[in-house]
Amino acid sequence: MGWVMLALVGAAAFGLLALFGAPRALWSFGAAALMLGATGYALQAKPGLAGAPAASKAVAVDDEGVARMRELRGAMFGRFTSLDTAFFPADALIRTGNPDSAARMMLGAVRQEPQNAALWTWLGMTLVEADQGTMSPAAGLAFRRATALAPKHPGPFFFYGMAQARAGQPDAAIPLLQRAWQLTPEGAAYRADIARALIQIRMLAAMRAQAAQAPAQ
Repeated sequence: MGWVMLALVGAAAFGLLALFGAPRALWSFGAAALMLGATGYALQAKPGLAGAPAASKAVAVDDEGVARMRELRGAMFGRFTSLDTAFFPADALIRTGNPDSAARMMLGAVRQEPQNAALWTWLGMTLVEADQGTMSPAAGLAFRRATALAPKHPGPFFFYGMAQARAGQPDAAIPLLQRAWQLTPEGAAYRADIARALIQIRMLAAMRAQAAQAPAQ
């Protein structure tokens, strides 16, 4: 029955991704999560034992979508700067499945440099990661602080929008991504990435609205 349930969960997950037109990066993340679950079940499952509570373990996260976000962070905020002393350790903690520690590290960084929009932006990203993809009040505050500190920089608006999309709020993400695209210089290498993200999230919002309006079968 364990394998049957795993197959049903996988089918339902990918069905929802297809229905809502999620970006391909999310498909790879979903596939990796399901494969990790299947591997763990195959190696450690003992269905004959009685049920008992078990402590959760950290799971490493480093899919293509997360790696691309780090690349865009460097393109927007600069590479090989003093910011790396906060960004790189936080990245390492997230890769090893410790987003709470990453968020605490970024919180310490913004306390040291409270006027740095890039640090506030990444504090927001790590808080969303620590809260398993939800936009908590603390994460929202961090992003709004970043956009207030750098109202003419595309970075805070772009990452705020991507975090809203990940939290299941594409309608809230669209104006933020539009603002990021408007602020991006014509020749910037990442301008096309912002445009692609905006198109994908617009499609997601449209499909969700269409699904909500469809009559119940």
